[in-house]
Amino acid sequence: MTQGYTKPLPGVDEENKPFWDYCKQHELRMQKCLKCGTIRYPASPICPHCLHMESEWTKLSGKGKVYSFTIVRRSAHPAFAEEVPYTVAIIELEEGPRLTSNVIGLPADDVKVDLPVEVVFEDITDEFALPKFKPAA
Repeated sequence: MTQGYTKPLPGVDEENKPFWDYCKQHELRMQKCLKCGTIRYPASPICPHCLHMESEWTKLSGKGKVYSFTIVRRSAHPAFAEEVPYTVAIIELEEGPRLTSNVIGLPADDVKVDLPVEVVFEDITDEFALPKFKPAA
């Protein structure tokens, strides 16, 4: 775990707290609608597909592909300055949802659209583990 973490932390609210709690356990889970089965992210009290209000937190494979990305070469926040260049990507999970994260484990210039990736978790504080993605084995 990183001591003295100085980067901004995710905002936690009633809706997304389970997501972050599962990440801390190194599990990628998202809400699944109990009526239509749509898996959704970000968390919300209502299904955007069928408007049903009941859901469960379902475990995902953690596998997906790079849908889109950018390489950050000039940090907008001083806490990230030592990491440039780094990749911020939209990851399309096998189960459908997309989320924004980082691609790690290879040079930024080697990241490509459709690159197969899998989730890894970075423990940053006692309360948070961030889901990041590395090239799939």
